[in-house]
Amino acid sequence: MAKVAFIGLGVMGFPMAGHLARAGHDVCVYNRTAQKAEQWTQEYGGTSAATPAAAANGADLVFTCVGNDDDLLEVTTGSEGVFAGMKPGSLLIDHTTASAEVARKLDALTRSKNMGFLDAPVSGGQAGAENGVLSVMIGGAEDDYARAEPVLEAYARSQKLLGPAGSGQLAKMVNQIAIAGLVQGLAEATHFVQQSGLDGEAVFDVIQHGAAGSWQMVNRHKTMLKGEYDFGFAVDWMRKDLQIALNEARRNGARLPVTALVDQFYGDIQASGGGRLDTSSLLKRLEKEG
Repeated sequence: MAKVAFIGLGVMGFPMAGHLARAGHDVCVYNRTAQKAEQWTQEYGGTSAATPAAAANGADLVFTCVGNDDDLLEVTTGSEGVFAGMKPGSLLIDHTTASAEVARKLDALTRSKNMGFLDAPVSGGQAGAENGVLSVMIGGAEDDYARAEPVLEAYARSQKLLGPAGSGQLAKMVNQIAIAGLVQGLAEATHFVQQSGLDGEAVFDVIQHGAAGSWQMVNRHKTMLKGEYDFGFAVDWMRKDLQIALNEARRNGARLPVTALVDQFYGDIQASGGGRLDTSSLLKRLEKEG
């Protein structure tokens, strides 16, 4: 069992840190809102700290799961960031969905301090985090991954080392690119069902087992048919992720016309006040146009 720190107790980090505690690891948490950290310790045990540096003090592995590049740099390289508390030989594992550039920067910084680093964004949403069945896409050195792999099993249904630092973030971009077009397709299919007068639940009950089936269809068609979006992965976060992917595409020359278009559609949802709605709310935009 390892002594670990977990920085960031949002909808993903809270249950992920909980799985680590339940697996028997000695977990110290930090969250920007101290009340959330107190709530976590009441539910899972462990301890909390007033700063990321204090949480990381003496830890073998330090996990981060925050909002974006700026948040990540603040909790790592800031005056009270984890680098101020981490010991030589320890390992930083970042679950934030961030840029490949910041992953490479943190990798270089940790190496200069005789520490290790893995960029390890996840997929599976809040339900995947709560049920401990996330997919983890990882970039970094093989020896660091070997240390992290048995610990990550606490909440990973699948995990894979995909290359050097930054590779995990690039793979997460692939994931979000694929989802963007898929959710727009599901929104259009649902809109078509509604306009056609078909029994939507009956239609999706049949086609979800065929070539059109997907996680999104299985888990979102019922709520989309009911117009329910107050849950799940927020449009604001998806748009942040798509901007990261589009910026990387401009750098590497990839052409992402559908992704760029769906990003604009999510912008329409934000402009109408739906930034906190689930990503499946793309359907609302089609209904509004109708």
